[in-house]
Amino acid sequence: MSKLFPAFLIGLLIASVSHGKDAYPPTGVEMRLQQVSDHVYYVQGQAGAATDNEGFISNAAAVVTDEGVVIFDVLGTPSLAARFLGLLREITDAPVRTVVVSHYHADHIYGLQVFKDLGAEIIAPSGANDYLQSPAAKTRLEERRLSLDPWVNDNTRIVVPDVFLRENTRFTLGGVEFIITLLGSAHSDGDLAMLVEPDRVLLSGDIIFEGRVPFVGDADTKRWLAVLESLETGGIVALVPGHGPAARDPQKAISLTRRYLAFLREHLGAAVEEMLPFAGAYDAIDWSEFSDLPAFEAANRRNAYQVFLSLEAESVKAQ
Repeated sequence: MSKLFPAFLIGLLIASVSHGKDAYPPTGVEMRLQQVSDHVYYVQGQAGAATDNEGFISNAAAVVTDEGVVIFDVLGTPSLAARFLGLLREITDAPVRTVVVSHYHADHIYGLQVFKDLGAEIIAPSGANDYLQSPAAKTRLEERRLSLDPWVNDNTRIVVPDVFLRENTRFTLGGVEFIITLLGSAHSDGDLAMLVEPDRVLLSGDIIFEGRVPFVGDADTKRWLAVLESLETGGIVALVPGHGPAARDPQKAISLTRRYLAFLREHLGAAVEEMLPFAGAYDAIDWSEFSDLPAFEAANRRNAYQVFLSLEAESVKAQ
């Protein structure tokens, strides 16, 4: 049964993680473990660009059972993952059995080595292999070794999953049933979500951003929008997104990301159809519906440009 660790043992554990073979530099960010349901806990990164707040801009979750812990996403540096692990050890001594990765973007995967070194099995969607085999994986790590030094450094490595999922999966640990749903290439080359069945809590990854402008990058927004429109939320009592606070109204949380993507595609699609230049089209759009959201200034123009380019490509392909 999970139990509270004495404070001095927690300190020893954190020290052993931080000063082991990978020598994870300590992080000074504020990180708080929040309980969502009987089994589900999470930490919430701040809204911002990828390298803000020492890289702590995404969420990570843990499902604590009597027989072990299942982690969902692992944050953007090994130091952050070690801090997350330390917080978990304040509430449970159960071993970390499995790590489920929603998608392979840097802010969700660079903490994997902390849990892999503990012997956890790493599970990811099959599309993650596309990222791993691309030049972008190496290039991004090299960039983060500069922009997030010392928390991402020469000892930071990209961990390859033990299992690439190619179909929806169920498993049980400690009497808790987990349902993993593959969402295909939407926000990334491969995305998945995980439902913690007895708690009715959905862990969505970056398919949903709660209360803030999402990062679009080179995502397939057409596919992403379709996934959101078809995502079943009936009976779900809470949702932990990839970024932003946990939502007690899952439908509302899904709606914001869906409305934003639909807005981008509608207005920029009209500009592409009229063959307008991006700069003029962007300035003519009324962004007031989203302009007060966190991360708007940091992400919106870049998002719009990427969607504009993808819509141009869709237009050419359709001809």
